[in-house]
Amino acid sequence: MSRPDDLESRVTALETQVRELTDRVRHSQHDAAAARVLAGGADRDVTEIRAEIRDFRQATTSSFTAMRQDLADLRQQMDDRFRQVNDGFHQVDGGFTEVRGRLDAAAAGQQHIVDLLNTLIDQQGSAEPTR
Repeated sequence: MSRPDDLESRVTALETQVRELTDRVRHSQHDAAAARVLAGGADRDVTEIRAEIRDFRQATTSSFTAMRQDLADLRQQMDDRFRQVNDGFHQVDGGFTEVRGRLDAAAAGQQHIVDLLNTLIDQQGSAEPTR
């Protein structure tokens, strides 16, 4: 058997070990509790970040949709304005054609007058006596 003083030192050693283990368990429990608190905070942070990202994504999509609609509206306005300008050019072209026709008619009338005057001059010139 063991000697009594050997038993006492063994019990003392065991008590010391139990105290150390108890301290370690207590520290581990505190660490575990702190880790749970941190994990809970991290979980909340991740949830908040996900919500912020979702909100940002929705805002960006809405912004792009509005910008796309603005560009489509602007394109439609530009097409309408170009159509109006083209219609204006067609009207101007028609006016020039009309004026050109009137000028051609006036020139033809003036040429007819010149021809008549030349005929008259020729007739008067042949009717005059020679001196």
